[in-house]
Amino acid sequence: MSCLIALWISARLVGMYLRTTQRRNRDGTVVRYVQLAHNRRVDGVTQAQVLLNLGREDQLDRDGLRRLVSSINRYLGEADAGLPADATPLVGDGLRVTGSRPVGTVHLLDGLWRALDVDAALRKVLGSRRFTTNVERVLFALVANRAIDPMSKLSAAEWATCDVAIDGLEAMDEDQAYRAMDLLVEADAQAEVQEAVFFAVADLLNLEVDLLLFDTTSTYFERDTEEDGDEAFRRYGHSKDHRDDLPQVVIGLAVTKEGIPVRVWCWPGNTNDQAILPEVKDDIRSWRLGRIITVVDRGFSSADNLAYLRRGGGHFIAGMRMRDGNPLTSQVLSRQGRYQQVRDNLRVKEIAVEGTDVRFIICHNPEQAERDRTRREDAITRLEAELERIKQARERDRTKNANNKAKQQAEAAHLKAECALRDHRSLGRWLRQSPSGRLLIDRAKIKAEARLDGKYLLATSDPHISAEDTALGYKNLLEAERGFRDMKSALLLRPVFHRLEHRIRAHVLLCWLALLLVRVAERRTGTTWRRIATDLGRVHAVSLTGSVGTAVHTTPLTTAQADVFRQCQVVPPATITALDPG
Repeated sequence: MSCLIALWISARLVGMYLRTTQRRNRDGTVVRYVQLAHNRRVDGVTQAQVLLNLGREDQLDRDGLRRLVSSINRYLGEADAGLPADATPLVGDGLRVTGSRPVGTVHLLDGLWRALDVDAALRKVLGSRRFTTNVERVLFALVANRAIDPMSKLSAAEWATCDVAIDGLEAMDEDQAYRAMDLLVEADAQAEVQEAVFFAVADLLNLEVDLLLFDTTSTYFERDTEEDGDEAFRRYGHSKDHRDDLPQVVIGLAVTKEGIPVRVWCWPGNTNDQAILPEVKDDIRSWRLGRIITVVDRGFSSADNLAYLRRGGGHFIAGMRMRDGNPLTSQVLSRQGRYQQVRDNLRVKEIAVEGTDVRFIICHNPEQAERDRTRREDAITRLEAELERIKQARERDRTKNANNKAKQQAEAAHLKAECALRDHRSLGRWLRQSPSGRLLIDRAKIKAEARLDGKYLLATSDPHISAEDTALGYKNLLEAERGFRDMKSALLLRPVFHRLEHRIRAHVLLCWLALLLVRVAERRTGTTWRRIATDLGRVHAVSLTGSVGTAVHTTPLTTAQADVFRQCQVVPPATITALDPG
């Protein structure tokens, strides 16, 4: 059986048919075209989808079609229907499988890419410039690679060329990948792309964008020294990956409360969190979204930052530091009041403070309070045992050693043990040093900390939002942290091996686009991206070659695979995606 026979058998099974269309020329003549089509239901409406254009009716190879019908009839065991005596078999030497590439996952991502108008936004940024390669397709391939099988740009180019079927992109190389990345971040292109994508996403998913959550992270580079000069991008700074020994960059991410990433930023590695919020505020304000409440963590809750967030009618929800000795914070925490139950693990209490229009909400998590108490008691028990061990060892050595040199050596060892305990990352906070130099457990600090078990303090400038919504809005800040976690793990944002600043920015932007597509797919299907990618990764485009040509046939979809495409509102890949007669 030839590849064309497989095509026509598929036509019988799925209801394909031949149809004609016509076009009228300026001179009044009519030209008719023959097409292979089938009907597909889209949103309850039956629509004709063209699978293959056979060409003009007056130039059609009718004998070839008759031979095709004859070969199909022989395969089905039916008699030939009036074929010419000189008709030759079309089957030839049969079919061979000459290739197979995964197509399901990348087809879903491509459908979401187009639905979110990312392709249109990129074409708008690129303008009327002509390129030898379709830059938009190359950028999509790099984004898809991040979401499916993240690797270096060289390996991604090979992956797109040999290991996956991407519509509109036969092949690409490393130079084309880097050129596309350079175009992505030139001038204000990245801001324009993010703005266009944001409004497309907000409209398509009907997102509530009155609450934006913002947080930062850092990612490091595999090199020993930072770059020279004040304008250097890869710099040493406070590493949230606990790699202070490596230079880094700082990344900011804004997400909706549904977890959809709407914008990403990138700064030099030594940038302080307190210095970047005005830029974030100005960039989001330029989108003219109307009333926006920005949710930030305790690292951004300085008075200057909070005042800046209120400019232009904006509002904030901010986590406040409870242990920095701020008199206002101490006043709020000391106020009495009754908690309001929000959820099983969350209670809230609003505190009004005279002289300010900022509202304060104390949140209490009973489960977290129990964990805090248990963790503290375990630490104190361990400290008491260590201090008692050092005390007994000191007394034993005093009576055991007769000469002064031995006593001095033993005392030095005990002091070293005490210093190690005082400098311990988690135990040292519960110790204080007496005037004699001995370490004691700080009972006053333990009592003060016990009052804060399971509590965190929020401040908001919005006079209308309820205390319950304030607490729940702040808890949604975990979505930004989940976005960073997925970018660093599933999408392999780190480690970064790029050297040039614009390439680093492009790499971060590609990871952001991949995260956006992944989150949209997760939100529409209600399942994890790992499950989606695993299921759709089993859908392949198989190349079948015979003596008469080659056809590319998509493996049939299972019910679960078809459900993913339906839930994401993406048309599944066609049964026959290519037909090349020999």
